[in-house]
Amino acid sequence: MDTTGQSNLDAIRDIRKIMERSSRFISLSGWSGIGAGLCAIIGAIVANRTMQQYYDADRNACFQCLVADLVLIASAVFVAALIVAFLFTYLKSRKDGVAIWGTAARRLLWNTMLPMVAGGIIIWKMLDLGYYELIVSSALVFYGLALVNGSKYTMGEVRYLGYAEIATGVISLFVISRGLYVWAFGFGVLHIVYGISMWWKYDRKTDQ
Repeated sequence: MDTTGQSNLDAIRDIRKIMERSSRFISLSGWSGIGAGLCAIIGAIVANRTMQQYYDADRNACFQCLVADLVLIASAVFVAALIVAFLFTYLKSRKDGVAIWGTAARRLLWNTMLPMVAGGIIIWKMLDLGYYELIVSSALVFYGLALVNGSKYTMGEVRYLGYAEIATGVISLFVISRGLYVWAFGFGVLHIVYGISMWWKYDRKTDQ
C-alpha cells in the first residue's frame, strides 16, 4: 500500500474512533465489574450470616427485623458497587481522555436507570405485600433488562451480561429456596467473569 493509501486508511480509522466516542460510552472498566461482583459476594456472605443468626435465635424473633436487615444489606451493596464502578470508570475515562458526562454517558444512564427504577418500585411493592420469594428473580431480570437496554450506548459485551442476568433470574424462579446463592451468582460471579473478560480484552495492555 502506498503512502497516500495508508494515510487515507489512518484517517478513516480516526473518524471511526471519533464517531464511536460520540455515540457510545466506551470507558467502562473491567475493574468496575470485578469490584461490583466482589461487593455482591461480600454482601451475600453478610446476609447469609444474618439469616443464620435469625434462624438460630428464638422462634419468636422478629421476622420483619430480618427483612429490614436484608434490605439494608442489599442497599449498602448497591451503593458500594455503584461507587466502585464509578471510581474505576472515572479513572479509565481520564486515561482515555473521554468526558465522563458526555452525551453518550447521559443516554447510557437514562436507558439503564429507567428499567431499574421501574424494577425498584415493583420490588418495593413486593416487599410491602410479602412476596419475598420473587424478589431475587425480579431484581435479576430487571437489572438484566437495564443492561440490554443500555448496551446500545456502550460496549456490546454489556448486552451478553444482561442476557445472562435475565436467564439467571428466570432460573431462580425454580430454585426459590436457594435465592441467596442465585443472587450471589447473578450479581457476584457473573460480574466478576464479565469484568475479567473486559479487562483481558480492553484494559490488560494499558494496565501493564
